[in-house]
Amino acid sequence: MSGYLLGKNQPNRRTGSNQGLMAVVCKNQPSDTENADGMVRSLTVGGVRWRNNILLAPMSGVSDAPFRRAAWRCGAGMVFSEMVASEALVTGHMEMQMKAENAGLPLHVVQLAGRQAKWMDRAARLAEANGADVIDINMGCPARKVTNGLSGSALMRDLDHAMELVNAVLGAVQVPVTLKMRLGWDHHSINAPELARRAVDAGVQMITVHGRTRCQFYKGKADWHAVRAVREATDVPLIVNGDIGCADTAKAAMAASGADGVMLGRVSYGQPNLPGDIANELSGSKEQAGNRYSMVEHYRDMIAFYGEPLGLRCARKHVGWWMERLPFAVGADLKREIMTSRSAVFVEEKLETLEREQGWPSQASSVESQGVAPQGAVLRERAA
Repeated sequence: MSGYLLGKNQPNRRTGSNQGLMAVVCKNQPSDTENADGMVRSLTVGGVRWRNNILLAPMSGVSDAPFRRAAWRCGAGMVFSEMVASEALVTGHMEMQMKAENAGLPLHVVQLAGRQAKWMDRAARLAEANGADVIDINMGCPARKVTNGLSGSALMRDLDHAMELVNAVLGAVQVPVTLKMRLGWDHHSINAPELARRAVDAGVQMITVHGRTRCQFYKGKADWHAVRAVREATDVPLIVNGDIGCADTAKAAMAASGADGVMLGRVSYGQPNLPGDIANELSGSKEQAGNRYSMVEHYRDMIAFYGEPLGLRCARKHVGWWMERLPFAVGADLKREIMTSRSAVFVEEKLETLEREQGWPSQASSVESQGVAPQGAVLRERAA
């Protein structure tokens, strides 16, 4: 860990308005991606400017610091941490500290989940004290292990309690607070417009809505049209999420929902460059972020961040997803060797070979050359 500060009463690192913060965090951002018809544009969330409106979703077990750095290098408008359990973060759980760790990017967004106001309050203070520029509240996760604990989308069954958590976070920090939700618990309780209106009235600066109910999980189709009711109920930036995986679906989702931007989740598995690709295509750029994404570079970053034993295990799913997306079939024997090897050097050599076959340039751009400070230089052997 690179020094996550723990304690009941954390000093507040913010003084005054967010304008000074914006001047600091935006000066090193890559250029904004915009187009003439406004489909791709920068967003301002609580005084903090995001470079474009094609965002990478917070994803447990996926959007760790190396994944976020890869997506940012390839042009995502904003990247979110994995979902961080508030009580576990405050009580010093190392896994949650790693999930909340700053990835060394110009802006750092931490998503918190929980069911008790006291833990959400203290976790928000802790995240802010450790560099979070925005706090996102999770009320959209449909996983049973989360909803059975009365967190995530289960909070949409009790909006008064949900608002207690929102107000706890708003009262704890000076940085902007955003909220991610679903349409409702089920089709008999579509209450996203009400929750969004109450949250915005309280001070939330951005709303993200996945166009399904919790009970749908990921079945059926996301209902982008249903998200328009949230647009009509609020006047802050609105992001639509669900079944968006290309420029055409991004355009359709924004048109149907009235949203200001889109958020990509599971479709980015194995291709963290996708938000940047969509932003470039919608802005009329001929450059594809996929041409800047190197699995080898991503793999090296993961090994540096976690240390070799843990990094090998954490990287396997990312490598597997990436191999599935290659334009040629990887032999079963080679795939098995890569996925079971206990040597980071061996895996890196095989990935380099696959990248050469893919046509990747021999000299991949370094993390540092993209304005990204690698925060994972300290090996995580103790987390194995």
